[in-house]
Amino acid sequence: MKLPGRAGKKEIPIKGDGSTWSRSLQFLLGATMVSLIVLVSAALVGFDYYRARNSAIEDAKAEMRIFSDRLADRFGVLSGQTVTFVGVISSIANAFLVPPPERLDDKIALLREFIGRSAQVDGAYAGYPDGSFFQVVNLKEEGWRKALRAPDDAALAVRVVAVEGDKRTQRWLFLNAAGATIRESPATPTDFDPRTRPWYKAAANIDSAVSIGPYQMATTGNLGMTLAQSHRGNRQIVVGADIILDTITDFLAAERMSADTIAFIVDTSGNPVIHSDRKVMSRLMLTPGEAKSLPPAEPDPLIDSIRSDDSWTSEPRFIDVNGRTFMVLLTPIKSGVLLERHRMAVAAPLDELTAPANRALLQGLVISAGVVAAAIALALLLSHVITKSLERLTESANRLQNLDFATPIEVASHVQEISTLGGAMNRARDAIFTFALYVPKEFVRKSVQAGYFTGRSAKRQEVTALFTDIYDFTTISEGHSPEEVVAMLSEYFDILDEAVKTHEGSIIQFLGDSIFAMWNAPIPDSNHAKHACKAALAAAQSLRLFNDAQVAKGLPEFRTRFGIHTGQAVVGSVGAQERLQYTAMGDTINVASRLEGINKVYGTTILSSAAVEQACRHVIEFRPLGVAQAKGRAETLEVYEVVGARSDARTASHEKLAVPT
Repeated sequence: MKLPGRAGKKEIPIKGDGSTWSRSLQFLLGATMVSLIVLVSAALVGFDYYRARNSAIEDAKAEMRIFSDRLADRFGVLSGQTVTFVGVISSIANAFLVPPPERLDDKIALLREFIGRSAQVDGAYAGYPDGSFFQVVNLKEEGWRKALRAPDDAALAVRVVAVEGDKRTQRWLFLNAAGATIRESPATPTDFDPRTRPWYKAAANIDSAVSIGPYQMATTGNLGMTLAQSHRGNRQIVVGADIILDTITDFLAAERMSADTIAFIVDTSGNPVIHSDRKVMSRLMLTPGEAKSLPPAEPDPLIDSIRSDDSWTSEPRFIDVNGRTFMVLLTPIKSGVLLERHRMAVAAPLDELTAPANRALLQGLVISAGVVAAAIALALLLSHVITKSLERLTESANRLQNLDFATPIEVASHVQEISTLGGAMNRARDAIFTFALYVPKEFVRKSVQAGYFTGRSAKRQEVTALFTDIYDFTTISEGHSPEEVVAMLSEYFDILDEAVKTHEGSIIQFLGDSIFAMWNAPIPDSNHAKHACKAALAAAQSLRLFNDAQVAKGLPEFRTRFGIHTGQAVVGSVGAQERLQYTAMGDTINVASRLEGINKVYGTTILSSAAVEQACRHVIEFRPLGVAQAKGRAETLEVYEVVGARSDARTASHEKLAVPT
């Protein structure tokens, strides 16, 4: 960050007249220590080091084989019971030969028994050639509970899609742990058709079980696979089950031989489908549209080696990746139907595998050079005493820069200058802490990171502005004491602040019961329109839960309207010489405020302008509402209702759940 009066300057080490060089005391003592240990001890411990290293490599090879066998056992547990049960239902369960709602109780009993015995099963179902569908869902996953708004005591949800002529309807039944129906939704129209689903297309008209995936489950977000098989009595009736693979990913991430060991599963083309690295796994679980919006992933030399070489055997081999040597074992997965003909790779850095040998080397060097080690310890102790106070002062200064006042600055030193500096920093801490009570710390931190100077200054730039307002807040205030209103508003503002902050935005002002939030300033954000829409959607979702709690406590609901607009605005610090405020001004800000009010006309919650819709229509779903006239503005506005994120919209269009209200 450039500061006034120091433009273009760069801090560099001071080298005096250039004839001498300087390093820290700890560095010099450490370098001397290493040199002495190497010279004195190398000849004595070299042989033991290489012997320990070779032993560590052999032990690692054995551990890799054990790891592969354990993973194969886990796949066997996941697939064995599921394959058997799906096979039994598709072979002898005559109740599934007739479409729902016929023999509904028999179908429920069979799938309920199956799910009760299979902890890894997310749900089981059957699709029919006329487009009817029957499904039993395990409600242990929070994603299903939220999506279906299931009763608290519900253990299973039953979905029945029936076809009568050209009409298709669906209804949901909720069962408790004993299998009794505790709630049933009315039948409603639906466009869900199992015949369009990949599992149905893959299994229909063949006599063997098939698997689909791995993929990210739409409702729960878990990693899963589908196992499906056509019914022996009618090959166009397909029975399927969704299996959760989270235990496999957890196993790959947790069961590591060393800190940087990675494990992954590749398909028959050598492409990874499951990975122990959470970041890589997150990318693998993206939809093609989501992955396309991200920068291309860097090539993985390990995966490329496996993909391009067919000569792999059951013996580990060594591969150099970015200057680091890895030992890699590639083994086929033998789990029946799930991930058939896939292979598992385990790769461990050689330097981590030989770490015990390295430690043994260091121990031998220390023992053989005891006197030298003692002298080095004394030198390190002396340097530590001298530099400890300075290091603590530096740490305290860094905390002050980050506006962290939680830890006081306590630096005790016999050096007068260090003691004086510590006292001055404490006084500065107290002054900044007092000032921070009146200034949003997070906003100041963002401004500092963005490189803003002090003083009155502003510039024109594109931003996305969001305004909110509570419907009929005046009436709410009249009916409650000021203390109650303040308490409710505080909790309400916490929800809005969390939504804005989570989606990369900043609340610029609290305006009574409203807020003014902004994106792309002070921190640049190339996706500012998308983030603003997602923040509004997240806030609306959280406020629904907040209002449920309000009603349960006999308190009023805070029905909130949102207005979002993208455009040019003048952004910066304005105000008096002694009192500044960071804000934005211009038609863009006024339009966002007016859009919030226009919600009253359409009975909507979140309204945006055409500029917002054009900026993020690929990720956010909008509903056009036509042209509106904003108060005090001659030019008309094209207005859109913000409906939801595109991924959610796609899910809704394929599986519209009839949820009881």
